[in-house]
Amino acid sequence: MYRTNTCGELRLSDEGRQVTLAGWVQRSRKMGGMTFIDLRDRYGITQLVFNDDTDSALCERANKLGREYCIQVTGTVRERESKNSKMPTGDIEIIAERLNVLSESVTPPFTIEDNTDGGDDIRMKYRYLDLRRSAVRRNLELRHKMTIAIRNFLDSKDFIEVETPILIGSTPEGARDFVVPSRMNSGQFYALPQSPQTLKQLLMVSGFDRYFQIAKCFRDEDLRADRQPEFTQIDCEMSFVDQEDVIDLFEDMCRHLFKELLGVHLPERLQQMPWHEAMRRFGSDKPDLRFGMEFVELMDVLQTGSFPVFDQAKYIGGICVPGCAGYTRKQLDQLTDFVKRPQVGAKGLVYVKYNTDGTIKSSVDKFYSQETLLALKERMGANDGDLVLILSGDNANKTRVQLCTLRLEMGDRLGLRDKNRFECLWIVDFPLFEWSDEEQRLMATHHPFTMPNPDDIPLLDEHPEQVRAKAYDFVCNGIEVGGGSLRIHDGKLQAKMFDILGFTPERAMAQFGFLINAFKYGAPPHAGLAFGLDRFVSIFAGLDSIRDCIAFPKNNSGRDVMLDAPSELDPKQLEELQIKVDLHQENQQN
Repeated sequence: MYRTNTCGELRLSDEGRQVTLAGWVQRSRKMGGMTFIDLRDRYGITQLVFNDDTDSALCERANKLGREYCIQVTGTVRERESKNSKMPTGDIEIIAERLNVLSESVTPPFTIEDNTDGGDDIRMKYRYLDLRRSAVRRNLELRHKMTIAIRNFLDSKDFIEVETPILIGSTPEGARDFVVPSRMNSGQFYALPQSPQTLKQLLMVSGFDRYFQIAKCFRDEDLRADRQPEFTQIDCEMSFVDQEDVIDLFEDMCRHLFKELLGVHLPERLQQMPWHEAMRRFGSDKPDLRFGMEFVELMDVLQTGSFPVFDQAKYIGGICVPGCAGYTRKQLDQLTDFVKRPQVGAKGLVYVKYNTDGTIKSSVDKFYSQETLLALKERMGANDGDLVLILSGDNANKTRVQLCTLRLEMGDRLGLRDKNRFECLWIVDFPLFEWSDEEQRLMATHHPFTMPNPDDIPLLDEHPEQVRAKAYDFVCNGIEVGGGSLRIHDGKLQAKMFDILGFTPERAMAQFGFLINAFKYGAPPHAGLAFGLDRFVSIFAGLDSIRDCIAFPKNNSGRDVMLDAPSELDPKQLEELQIKVDLHQENQQN
């Protein structure tokens, strides 16, 4: 045995015990004839003491230890004279009697501490060192606890965990697939699953009425803080259920996770907000309810024929920012520059300051009377000391999205998005279809197997854009954590969906024939939901990015800088796959 105890478990009650510890040198300090080593393992840190008067040879060996040396030490537990209240083991220290250097270390490229001096790129390159930091390790421990809690909860509800294939056929209707060439089937390709969607539906046809899987998924999408090319879903499906059955069960699961892992008690019943209401009030289908600043529509107040920008707009909306009437011209100019950034896309920003002395100052003073600005104050529910920010545009939903970005920015600036507070809700009644400017056709908002609201089925022929979906998203603190829907299990209705989406019967059969044929054999009504495990863990851990709750993540360019992937293939491998790489056209463009 290399160790008999761990660095985090020893306490004052262990005084006098002989123990053997193994781990890494966190830091070393020499004080007179004493050398102090902080030894770190997965469980914590313990101070080791080497005394030159007791064993000068042992102390000399300890003086040669560098950061991150992997060592084994045997010694006796003693009460520490100068206690360290910041360490769980701060009451004790180990009087070293034997030292075994298991492995030396070169100087690490950054300090292995919670407050490290390593930037993102260098930490990703040396991720195996970054994972030694307790701040990162705790995230993976939380992830482990969450997956155990999920498995136990779903097992108690009669779910069965079933693995589904990683090499499947391509389904390009959603995000871009990652494809894998087949050596044994020349010129043909597998795809990595964007989700186990059709496979779990087949399990419902197979009679497995409650399925789940902690599933790896792959999507070749542009990356951001909450998105990776490969990610993990808590993937679930149920037979013989309606929408409320699914929501009730998984709301219970979320309530269980918050209570068990964070000690947080969610309400007994979460709010359900229709998609159209969410867009109208917050400009987002994942609204952050930790703070107010709800949108107020102002067309009737501000379209007075005096300000052309507003008079020609199809939408005018504002938010009331409490207590910010004292914003300076510089601060307001910064906000204007913010909304005009390409990522936001607004043409400008109008402000009205309702000062604490009762005066009103606005960027549109010359266009509006004091009476109109007072009417605006009443409509906005503003008080003296508040700031009103207004955007307008030709497209209502586009302008609402811009106003949403501004609202979130103000929430950040005012410290209103507290990571220790959790506001969860369900978004329901999504549109079944959305228009794609790129494809110039209707696309499925979620996927082609989503059940239309039965009340809206008569609209499919003439007004499909008005049809609501039996779909639902779980949102927490402005983040879409999970979502799902009732599925179509009727072959005729599924054929109509494919037709609206522009599939010919031949293309539908070629791409989804396995599912269409399966539905001919008594398919049960079924529904499902998938949570993003990475996002769930990041919310619980208070992270801004999902990368630090994934052991070996990719960077924002989709690269694994530690493994240097993706990379070129050996010509022999390409020859075996009968693939030729031609970058001539790309090089010409560059």
